[in-house]
Amino acid sequence: MRSTPVDGFRLTYDRAGSGWPVVLLHGWPGDRTDYRDMVPLLSESLDVVIPDLRGFGTSDKHDADPAEQYSAKAQARSIAGLIEELDLERPVIAGYDIGSRTAQTLATCRPDLVGALVVAPPLPGVGRRALDESAQREFWYQAFHQSPLIECLIDGKPDAVRDYLAYIWGRWSGPHYAVHSDQLEHLVSVYGAPGAFAASIAWYRAGAGAVATSLAEATPEPGRRVGMPTKVLWPEHDPLFPREWSDRLDDFFSDVELRYLDGVGHFSPLEAPQPFAAEILSAADRLNSGKAV
Repeated sequence: MRSTPVDGFRLTYDRAGSGWPVVLLHGWPGDRTDYRDMVPLLSESLDVVIPDLRGFGTSDKHDADPAEQYSAKAQARSIAGLIEELDLERPVIAGYDIGSRTAQTLATCRPDLVGALVVAPPLPGVGRRALDESAQREFWYQAFHQSPLIECLIDGKPDAVRDYLAYIWGRWSGPHYAVHSDQLEHLVSVYGAPGAFAASIAWYRAGAGAVATSLAEATPEPGRRVGMPTKVLWPEHDPLFPREWSDRLDDFFSDVELRYLDGVGHFSPLEAPQPFAAEILSAADRLNSGKAV
């Protein structure tokens, strides 16, 4: 299915099940199929909506100023438009990676549209720790994604895309997970066309990556913290976001619970679909019962 345009961008999305609504937001390098293992766990009792974000999958990929059209606020505008178009009332918004940042931005900019958050890193509170030597060994790709060399070396070259994505998935996933060959080939099919890889990294070129965002963050006044119930799922083996960075969540969220995902790497919806789905079901149940207001 395709959404109505927001800022000229139409989103492709899947929808399954019925019940309290939930919107699942994918990460990089991924698309809406990041949640393929979670949808069956959720759709028996929830109305599940899974979009491709701007520039990803089969959603629109326009040649536009990244800061204006591919930032966290721009992505959040499209999700807000989709929620309003589908008349979703106070959905649970769940996400990881850029999907998490988009969910948090939506909760800040349009709290009227969000019932609860269930998110994995990135989360605020990192600050200048993003510049630590160990962090910079992992965040090199965010600087690389600013370079026009991407278009020369990777964009429109499926073999190069395959090698790059395979490296990223292997580096970021936990010790007991490996991306399935079918999933990798699917990602090559959606990232490998001319312009597709460049569109996917417009997020970083917009200054929305973890390093830029962490350096620019400021602790909000208590009344301006994210107010809806928020469950944070923090993996054990995410090389980008070590667990010690979870120490300042209360500075940014007024109603937050932290759960550690043992044995799991960065790709939490694929590496830990059952606990991720369980937290979404729990959040939806609280909203449905009127316990969270």
